[in-house]
Amino acid sequence: MTAARPGVTIVPIHGKTPKIHDSAFVAPGCVIIGAVEIGADSSIWYNCVLRADVSRIVIGERTNIQDGSVVHCDPERPGSPDGSPCIIGDDVLVGHMAMVHGCTIEDRGFVGLGAIAMNNSVIGSDAMLAAGAMLTENKVMEPRQLWAGRPAKFLRDLPEPAIAGMRIGVAHYTENAKHHGAAIAAIDLSD
Repeated sequence: MTAARPGVTIVPIHGKTPKIHDSAFVAPGCVIIGAVEIGADSSIWYNCVLRADVSRIVIGERTNIQDGSVVHCDPERPGSPDGSPCIIGDDVLVGHMAMVHGCTIEDRGFVGLGAIAMNNSVIGSDAMLAAGAMLTENKVMEPRQLWAGRPAKFLRDLPEPAIAGMRIGVAHYTENAKHHGAAIAAIDLSD
């Protein structure tokens, strides 16, 4: 399930080794550490860091974590006996340079460019955290909501065209990952 991938650093730590589905695309420059699971047809784009050294990161199917994003988690601590794992569902879009930390993103959730989602926050299904927004600890976005700002606040419910657009984005990234995988396979990254 986790074969060597050209240009990708995969680091086992504390007895935990990343598990990456064979159909997932992980771009060169990525660092995947510890208790990370990446599901079928998901894509982790150039120069992302997924570090599950103190808890776990689970990424569902057909989800994309775009270029330069950081995904991390937190260990157990007083008041948080289970810690703050990062659980990301199926068909999720995480925009470039996002920071996703110890939160839950439900199926078909969306995190905009440069947005931050903090410990124990929840992005509901078909919900969108706007570009540059910061969802603070323990905040819960209900399904189909748009939140924006720093700190992020509810703006409005998302209309059907916006939700359809997010689904088109998921399909685009799933297909584009196949093209990038083939292009990378055709070059020699050992230099």
